[in-house]
Amino acid sequence: MCNIVYIGTSLDGFIADRNGGLDWLQSVPNPDNDDLGWNEFMERIDAIVMGRITFETILGFDVEWPYQRKVFILSNTLKSLPRGFEDKAEIVNGTPSEITSKLEAKGFENLYIDGGKTIQSFLADDMIDELIITRLPILLGGGTPLFGNLPEHMTLDHISTKVLLGSMVTSHYKRRK
Repeated sequence: MCNIVYIGTSLDGFIADRNGGLDWLQSVPNPDNDDLGWNEFMERIDAIVMGRITFETILGFDVEWPYQRKVFILSNTLKSLPRGFEDKAEIVNGTPSEITSKLEAKGFENLYIDGGKTIQSFLADDMIDELIITRLPILLGGGTPLFGNLPEHMTLDHISTKVLLGSMVTSHYKRRK
């Protein structure tokens, strides 16, 4: 099983602004509408584990559901899915270890882990294998941080870094175990 984070951050490490906004993610012009590696990444993924807040944020985008993979929504409070999402998503709860064990038993091997609190809980439980982080050239000065407290240091190996659209930097790391 491989748990992978793929996310954009501000230079100061935030994944959402103080109001939970994500408009700043569009601050770098993309005239050719390049997917910036998204499709290649999604080819590696069997399923997505995201937090409730991330799920609700995506529902608020007024766009078609963006995922072709099964989505597991990590929540202790959400009791049911909005109508029309029964075949696209499923509510799960438990520790990161319990969730990944359940999904591995269902045949899922590569999970995309998304959402601030979800990523932080997977990191705290040492359940992240790879981080693919795109830093945008903007300082938000506050908001939702990507990283939280960890019980101990976490060492990673740098795999690659590339510049996107002349101003964003994507770095790929693997957990050293």
